[in-house]
Amino acid sequence: MNSIRVFLVVVTLAVFTLFTFVAALKGYQSSMEEAERLFDKQLLETARLIAHINMEKTTGALDHDHDFTFQVWQEGELKASSFNAPSTPIGPPESGFGFSNFNGYRWRTVAWFDENNSLWIIAAERVDLRYKLAEKVIRKSMVPVLIGLPIVGFLIWVIVSQGLRPLHKLADELGNKQPHDLSPLSIRAPRRELEQIVRSTNGLLERLETSLLREKQFASDAAHELRTPISVLKVQLHNLGMDLEGKDQDVTELDATAERLEHLVEQILDLYRNSPDQFHASFEPIDLAALTQEILAREHACFDARSQSLEFQGAARVIAGDRFALTTMIRNLLDNANKYTPVGGQILVSIDQAGSWVTLTFEDSGPGIPEDQRRHVFERFYRVGGDRHQSGQPGCGLGLAIVKHIVDLHNGSITVSESRFETGTAFQVRFPAAHTGQHSAFHGT
Repeated sequence: MNSIRVFLVVVTLAVFTLFTFVAALKGYQSSMEEAERLFDKQLLETARLIAHINMEKTTGALDHDHDFTFQVWQEGELKASSFNAPSTPIGPPESGFGFSNFNGYRWRTVAWFDENNSLWIIAAERVDLRYKLAEKVIRKSMVPVLIGLPIVGFLIWVIVSQGLRPLHKLADELGNKQPHDLSPLSIRAPRRELEQIVRSTNGLLERLETSLLREKQFASDAAHELRTPISVLKVQLHNLGMDLEGKDQDVTELDATAERLEHLVEQILDLYRNSPDQFHASFEPIDLAALTQEILAREHACFDARSQSLEFQGAARVIAGDRFALTTMIRNLLDNANKYTPVGGQILVSIDQAGSWVTLTFEDSGPGIPEDQRRHVFERFYRVGGDRHQSGQPGCGLGLAIVKHIVDLHNGSITVSESRFETGTAFQVRFPAAHTGQHSAFHGT
């Protein structure tokens, strides 16, 4: 906001100063021309006055200031002159004005013929003193203009600040809005341009509210569609356990899996329902390396079933985050690698820290993702080629979308590139590292 005010003031003042300078330059030229006319008129009147002086006095007896000199000639003979006049004619005996150089200066001359006494009076004034006097007068007239520039600048500042006041009110109202408040702006715009900004901003808020409503609707629909089959599955497992003599171990494991699945669905839906502010309130210091190793140990059987090599590299790295959300993210990325890495393939999970960022990388030796499609893999329901590489792996296209959502909630970033293997994909997730002060704050709660 301040930059806009400064820009307007500086530009307006610069234009005003330029206009004043051009006007002053033009006025200076006009004033100098007028002063020249006045000086010439005075010089001519002085020459006429000299014609009435008593010429009986000897040559050189008349004295005058150093900036003025004159000669009186009659029939080629010098009758009288000022003490500083040369012995030769100052100028030709021709009526009118001219210039002459003598005594080390340039002089403005005038020659006037007195017909009554048959005399030529030639008078002269120093040009440099003329200009100094004229410039002194003009400079005094310019002083008020120069003094007025700061005053004008201050007035421009006040006027611009007054004009930007409605914009300040708009910025304040936008800054005071809560994250969940998408109601239209209540400010009344007295300016036509600001009215357009308010209208556009309200339109944007309306579109954002519509988008959030669609998000909530998606969560509600997903909850309904996912809860129903899980509930049916739990009922069937219960009936199956009742039909069997005793509680079969397989049924027990299936029932536990259904319970975990139900809990997972509820937690994922909570991620979408909660606002970022509410979500961040549950953050705690988490050793990302330890959490990843724990999940790898639990999921190792899935990789053994496909004879896949699963390796982990890295040391303890602490970030601030939500344990369940991070667990969901790691499981989804591992599940993605397990699905699309061929039997006997390789999967490498590594963790590292550079500066204030912790990087968790998942690399596989699968078929990889074409570069032009990598930016789409985090879109909901998107699967590369319609069914990624036609692998026939089950999925609905939500796994990586959920991963991206969790990464965003943790103020991190995720990128897709080629893995270090001959083929395959690398998912690099970057999180801000937890600082010592954060550790203390978390432990104190």
